[in-house]
Amino acid sequence: MQLFDSSQKALLPFQPIQPGQVRIYVCGPTVYDDAHLGHARSAIVFDLLRRTLTAMGYRVTFVKNFTDIDDKIIKKVQESGRSLQELTQDYIQRYKEDMAALGVLPADLEPRATESLDAIFQLIQALLDRGIAYRTPQGDIYFDTSKDRDYCTLSHRCDEERLHRIEPDPHKRNPADFALWKACKGAEDICFDSPFGPGRPGWHIECSAMIDKYLAYHESPYQIDIHGGGADLLFPHHENESAQTRCACGQKLARYWLHNGFVTISGEKMSKSLGNSFFVKDALQIYDGEILRFYLLSTHYRLDLNFNEEDLLATKRRLDRLYRLKKRLYGIKPTQVEPSFKEAMLHALGDDLNISKALAVMDGFIKEANERLDQNPKDRGMKRKFAANIAFLGELLGIGTKDPFHYFQLGVDEETRAKVEALIEERHQAKQAKDFQRADAIRDHLAKMGIALMDTPQGTFWERI
Repeated sequence: MQLFDSSQKALLPFQPIQPGQVRIYVCGPTVYDDAHLGHARSAIVFDLLRRTLTAMGYRVTFVKNFTDIDDKIIKKVQESGRSLQELTQDYIQRYKEDMAALGVLPADLEPRATESLDAIFQLIQALLDRGIAYRTPQGDIYFDTSKDRDYCTLSHRCDEERLHRIEPDPHKRNPADFALWKACKGAEDICFDSPFGPGRPGWHIECSAMIDKYLAYHESPYQIDIHGGGADLLFPHHENESAQTRCACGQKLARYWLHNGFVTISGEKMSKSLGNSFFVKDALQIYDGEILRFYLLSTHYRLDLNFNEEDLLATKRRLDRLYRLKKRLYGIKPTQVEPSFKEAMLHALGDDLNISKALAVMDGFIKEANERLDQNPKDRGMKRKFAANIAFLGELLGIGTKDPFHYFQLGVDEETRAKVEALIEERHQAKQAKDFQRADAIRDHLAKMGIALMDTPQGTFWERI
């Protein structure tokens, strides 16, 4: 397997720190609002990485954090009148529900910043003891970037324009210095007791502390194998994480750094400041979660994705072909996945998660399977192999997992569904009474409604056409 490392800007062969094991940390959301498509894409990208490594035989430990204390969260608490715990728990639950709808597997560990304060205190104290951090007269604690000779070697982005993104403070020694601990600023501030006085952690320190506490190999030059997140996190967030761990622990944070591209709408980077944020919950009102997942999955993870309905519908038609094959195999129990198919899929994804190659393999399988079924429609052994291949796609890509008839009923409203089911039952009664003219008339009526029927030994199934 080879992966594109953001730090070295090169494809590198993947070599885990410990043979057969992979430890991955992905930056999760700051929970002050609902998840948007940018969150969804990042979650799906690293879900694919995790599934691929698992299918390759690695034992994967996957950690994703929740930032549950932050300026934006405090502002939302003050505006809403809700408690910090109530507000953040609500958004964490919503996030989990949205990700489940998209087929994203839950992380092995999901630590929260407010539950990791002891680890944060220890890391800050280590930086103070080493003279890498300093206190201001106001009680804030900053990381002194001038003391880290390797600062900016991860992102290579420490130009003047990007440094303006780091919060200003006249008491900082250097413009690039960043907060490790923010002292309480007043009665409305949300604060925690600490050895440094009341306050709260900076954004960057929490991830370094949680990796060190929950995931790190402490005996290795690298704490974890892979650190991931959106491209917007490379600087300053990941740069600062890397610096903190390097200076406090004497280790590099991650052996490989992976970053997914942005989601854009009409060519603009999706952000709330631009007013074009597209919440996952809204998308799920229109599109099924698996269809949305497949669409977000179908563009290579390092490329930006311009969300538009035309491309989404084209992607759905590709998924339709998989489900039409699955429908031909209805009721068939899978055996073992065909080795050649599994090998081809993993070879494609082993090339830096090359989803285009992987989906080309999938398309080739669907085409060949249909041709062979046309030639030998009663070959159950062959059908069971094909069914196993589809089941493997479900494990690897998180697609093709639905009942095929239910899939082709997606988007049918409850009133229409009830009407269709009633007509199917009426047709069944007509056939029982040998009133085949009435049964055929009902089938024709359903066809005019855009409903196709399929009679099987298990019963009559229908789909929207």
